Amino acid sequence: MSDPRPTIRLDKWLWHARFFKSRSLAAGVVTAGKVRVDSQPVSKPARAIGPGNVLTFVQAQETKVVRVVACGERRGPAPEAQALYEDLTPAPKPRPAETQGANPRYEKGGRPTKKDRRDMGLD
Repeated sequence: MSDPRPTIRLDKWLWHARFFKSRSLAAGVVTAGKVRVDSQPVSKPARAIGPGNVLTFVQAQETKVVRVVACGERRGPAPEAQALYEDLTPAPKPRPAETQGANPRYEKGGRPTKKDRRDMGLD
């Protein structure tokens, strides 16, 4: 007979893998329905996951796609946490130059003078 596949609670795994600072934050994201397991929405933090499952969730305005590699025993250091998953997140699209910064750029060297600021439309 083969051993059953090892599983762990979804909120606990997200916390072990260091995607969220606390287990309650991870459970809140799952309860809000913002996590998908194998492209199926999940709303229960106690959902069992194991190696081979693909998780999709939003973290800090960025959509993360990860494949679970291991369940993990504890919330250890970052290198140990990174060994729990394989990152499948697509590369971010480059932002247009005009939206990269909220502040206008001053091409001359040093601090702009009062006249320069008036010419730029800041004063």
